[in-house]
Amino acid sequence: MDLWLIFLVSGLALGSILLSRKTSHAGGFFRGESADGSAPGLLTLIFSQVTTWIFARSLLNAAILGFYYGIWGTLAYAAYYLSFLTGGRIIDHLRFEQGYDSVQAFLSDRFGVWGGRCYNVVVGVRLVSEVFANLLVIGILFGAAGSQSYTLAVIGLAAVTLFYSMLGGLHASLRTDVMQMVIFLVVLAVLLIIVLGGGHFTVELFAFKPFDISQPGPILLLVALLQVWSYPMHDPVMMDRGFLADRATTKRSFLHAGWISSLSVIAFGSLGVIAGANALTGEDMHQALSRLLGEFPMFLFSASLVISAMSTLDSTLTSSAKMMVLDMRLMSASLRNGRMVMALFMLLGLLLVFIGNKDLFSAVAVSGTASMYLVPVIFFSLWGNRRDIPVWSYLGSFILAVSGSLLYFTESSMYTALLGEVHKYTKLLWICIVVMVGGCALFMIGGASQKQLQPVINNS
Repeated sequence: MDLWLIFLVSGLALGSILLSRKTSHAGGFFRGESADGSAPGLLTLIFSQVTTWIFARSLLNAAILGFYYGIWGTLAYAAYYLSFLTGGRIIDHLRFEQGYDSVQAFLSDRFGVWGGRCYNVVVGVRLVSEVFANLLVIGILFGAAGSQSYTLAVIGLAAVTLFYSMLGGLHASLRTDVMQMVIFLVVLAVLLIIVLGGGHFTVELFAFKPFDISQPGPILLLVALLQVWSYPMHDPVMMDRGFLADRATTKRSFLHAGWISSLSVIAFGSLGVIAGANALTGEDMHQALSRLLGEFPMFLFSASLVISAMSTLDSTLTSSAKMMVLDMRLMSASLRNGRMVMALFMLLGLLLVFIGNKDLFSAVAVSGTASMYLVPVIFFSLWGNRRDIPVWSYLGSFILAVSGSLLYFTESSMYTALLGEVHKYTKLLWICIVVMVGGCALFMIGGASQKQLQPVINNS
């Protein structure tokens, strides 16, 4: 199977490079504009949204959660894709109702210099974790961690993706996203037809882990439903695609991307459910699926992960360049500077692959918890259009969320046991509730204090 995967990766790399026309203007590199300055169409935007969010880590996580926790684990991960609905609403308010051209511009206007700084810290961690997690999945497909095949696969894919991303920036990413999405849908469809034809899908299959609110699967579903309010706003890949087309096209792209990606993740995650329901003692998910499905379906399984990894990596690199150059304005808006940023983020991701935590869901949970400092920002400052929230409320929410994410990391990694001996997802749920309620309370108190101060200021 490794030989077939090598052929697949080589073909995808060649196709991506051929599609990635070298961009010579900043509008194409950073904002995805074509040579004549036109915005991407609806289908391009939908496919780009879907394929950049159905990344390799997501597919593998959905399958792994299905393997251990049944359909509830897969549904929990699929629930994160409700982010397209909340994300579309965030973009509509941010860009079309209030006139901002980036999340940083909105936060800086409302909370001064700290508004952008706090956001950039969370987003920077998110982007590096995306590079790390998708490269890690590729390494796992080709060999054991530390093996020669593992190392060569990670470095090879990183080099190819960095090369064609540096050629054309966001415009190249949009073009390759369409190709990669079409191939992904074909591969997934063939895989599902084979699985259905083999009689592996049964009603009993999805009941092998019955619903129990105290079990990890349903608990993780509750976590996702809490994090989904803020999760899209801290994802620059999704947010960047909200600033490319007109209002009607943007709305429709978020809506269609939501249901397509949700169904795709549930379908792929169901393979993990099949493996979990039929696993023999001591078998992991890959071993169980290989025994049940055979070599060719497992090649398609791996191919789906490779395709999604490449698509996500190029989009992550282009968002990194845009954030550092245009949004943070740390350097002039030149293609050279954008390419340097891409190389930097790829190197950071590679570094984490070889020295970092190998728990794929940790990156999701940690960044998702940190993003929850934005929940009160969205509720009060964006959707509520409140301008009376003080900076200390914003900073307090940020500190609370980052502390919560660090606590979850230490608890899930078993460095600490401050929250007792309960399952790590139960700990995550309680942390998310405290962060969400605490952040909203800080904004309510801050807004109330400003209203009390206003008459005093006016009288004086």
